[in-house]
Amino acid sequence: MKEFLLDSPLPRDFFSYLGHFGEVEALPNIGNGFYKFEKTDWFSIKGFIGDTTVEVRFKKEVMDLTVDFAYFLFSSYRDGLMDLSVLKGREAGVAGRVNRHLYGK
Repeated sequence: MKEFLLDSPLPRDFFSYLGHFGEVEALPNIGNGFYKFEKTDWFSIKGFIGDTTVEVRFKKEVMDLTVDFAYFLFSSYRDGLMDLSVLKGREAGVAGRVNRHLYGK
């Protein structure tokens, strides 16, 4: 598990953005809003809206393949509409390496 320290408080839209890359679960009645993101076989992200830290748990077997993508997700986020094509291309490349490593595919 790693704790990521963010430059600014976590906005609610960040988890909507993450929804393009995995499954998001909202628990709005906990604190100011608690969210969980799961990218199966890669990592999960948990955090509270308005907080400046999140918890990231990597799948140990592929952490060396997925950690850069996690950093890229955080550094690429911007308020408003975003062009996700570069992120989606990078995701596809990492997915191929993860699948080969875990499943030989």
